[in-house]
Amino acid sequence: MTLHLTASHLKELYKNNYTVDMIVLLQLCHEDADLNFLCENSKLNALYATLERKGLLASGGITQVGRELLNSLSKSEDEVKIVKKRVKDDSFDRWWAKYPGTDSFEYNGKKFSGTRALRVKKEDCKAKIHKIILEAEYTIDDLIGALEIELSQKKENSFKTGQNKLSYLQNSLTYLNQKTYEPYIELYKAGHKIKEEQKYVGGVEV
Repeated sequence: MTLHLTASHLKELYKNNYTVDMIVLLQLCHEDADLNFLCENSKLNALYATLERKGLLASGGITQVGRELLNSLSKSEDEVKIVKKRVKDDSFDRWWAKYPGTDSFEYNGKKFSGTRALRVKKEDCKAKIHKIILEAEYTIDDLIGALEIELSQKKENSFKTGQNKLSYLQNSLTYLNQKTYEPYIELYKAGHKIKEEQKYVGGVEV
């Protein structure tokens, strides 16, 4: 892809808080250029980190958002229009509310005591969730569905064994950084059903 930037392109870029050097580096990443020289320059390293923070690069490669930005710049001067992909404000809050605060819980009328806080570093988790969504590989529904399946399995196994399996759940930031959700997203997309919790009143199943 060859870019011929005009005054209109430049105006649109700066209106959306992008700079020409960002686009040059993004284009190099798109072309799989050798970027070993970045480690020799702190400013270029910082520029690369900025592209990652904006969701244009991830894991050493260009994201869907980054490709869409380059495609928008390949259009004619009259057609150029950069549309930033945004994450809905409530997306993270929905996921955060699902993540257990601690490893203490009650399931099928049985109480399990825990000792750990599981929700940690909220702002870091929020930035990570936004990055995952902007990379366009998974949706917030995928992430929530995966989490619900894992929690259901751990609680069911706790009930069967008498041991608190939720204690093995990673804290929220580690869970996101290590992509622990990925196998469960496969189950979610395959239509895996969560086993319903039984209701007990006075120790009797209802």
